[in-house]
Amino acid sequence: MRDKIFFLVFARDSNHVKEKIRELKELKVPFKIICGERIQVENVVYRPPRGKYDAINFGARLVPRDVELVVLNDVDTRIHGLKHILHCFQEKDVALAFGKPLVNEGPQVTFYKIMNALRRHIPIASSGELMVIRREVLKEILPLKPCKAEDTYILFKVLERGYKVVFCRECMVETERTKSVKGEEEYKRINVTGIYQALSLTRPPLIIRLFYMLLPIISLLLLIMGRKGYYWLRGILRGVLDYLRGDKSGYWKPTYKYME
Repeated sequence: MRDKIFFLVFARDSNHVKEKIRELKELKVPFKIICGERIQVENVVYRPPRGKYDAINFGARLVPRDVELVVLNDVDTRIHGLKHILHCFQEKDVALAFGKPLVNEGPQVTFYKIMNALRRHIPIASSGELMVIRREVLKEILPLKPCKAEDTYILFKVLERGYKVVFCRECMVETERTKSVKGEEEYKRINVTGIYQALSLTRPPLIIRLFYMLLPIISLLLLIMGRKGYYWLRGILRGVLDYLRGDKSGYWKPTYKYME
């Protein structure tokens, strides 16, 4: 199956592009990098930054026709165990699989322990750092509409159509996230806004819709986590409010302060 996969990698700018190309060549996989900055590097294609949903719509046109699996990957990641996520597709009814983010520092180390425990049972959100989708299924759900959480939007569209989704915990995707609880608040705000946007554009299973209907109340439990939980709660509630106020944009730009 290795010769029937194709990587679409997404980059806001030229940071990490050379490292990612080196990794993909080590993996011996075909790829294109959709980059929001003009650089003269082989297999890197420029696309003005309008949001990752737009980069996916654009990049899908570059996938060769004989490809069976399209891998959606962020440029600032390192993949461990690609073979495990590809093995999921030995089951013919699997349409989408996503890997497990590996964060080594910051508040999201704890957050992913909670998130991963939940989505072992209910696919409440995807992880866009590494997603693998059957090409024919991707064609069905394109074009994506503007959405800040395009990974979860894709997940919900796939579930809406009755396909099987796998959270592959054996495939880990090393990445960096927020370093401070204040930065984590802003990250949660953006992400939650995007998830509610995704819910408005799709119809996933009832249990997922009920979860997000109750999320503003459920999230109060995060306060037992202390300072981290307080800022997670603030970010979630601000994200819900942004959505209710009519935020329909699919683009956001992280700032230095966000990553502190």
